[in-house]
Amino acid sequence: MNIYQHFSVVGFCNTYLVASKKHSEALLIDPGHVDSELINLIETNKYNLRHVLLTHRHISHMEGLGTLKKIYDVTVYSSSFSSYDFPYQSVEDKQILNLCNLAIEVIHVPGHSLDSMVFKIDHALFTGDTLMCGRIGSTPGYREQALLINSINQRLMGLDENTLIFPGHGTASKIRIERMFNHDLLQLGTIQTEREHWRDEEQS
Repeated sequence: MNIYQHFSVVGFCNTYLVASKKHSEALLIDPGHVDSELINLIETNKYNLRHVLLTHRHISHMEGLGTLKKIYDVTVYSSSFSSYDFPYQSVEDKQILNLCNLAIEVIHVPGHSLDSMVFKIDHALFTGDTLMCGRIGSTPGYREQALLINSINQRLMGLDENTLIFPGHGTASKIRIERMFNHDLLQLGTIQTEREHWRDEEQS
């Protein structure tokens, strides 16, 4: 599998171009900003862009979609919890998409937003704003923060430690690195555990 990262200072977001090594069809994940550099990346590698995956509907991860659809005939995939004013294919948790000769596992990890999805392709996780290098995504409140931490721990941290993480913002990472050094997971996870312990003590 070939993975190309395109970083844009518009929204400071990452867009990923992904393709099988043996086929010319390709997909994009989170087209936050589409510029000539991204188009040249697709065209120089002679890829036939067929699909777009959206990790969630925040504008910094999908703003370039309008421009992209004027150039390429793509099918857009996003969470069934999302809502758009354009046609798209809804995806569900644990669904397997077979696109561009790639098996893509859909993992629902809510908290940053209700529709936040992580896409697992082989040894790579495309996490959007759910999990980033050294931190977790922002949340509107304590309940959503607790939901996000629990979702990450239950759905992502149990994966192989060498699984690569490609976030919507910032640098790439690995599951092993986040287990050891992710400040938000370590600190907030401890706080959450303590709060649950106090709650259980009060109820008993």
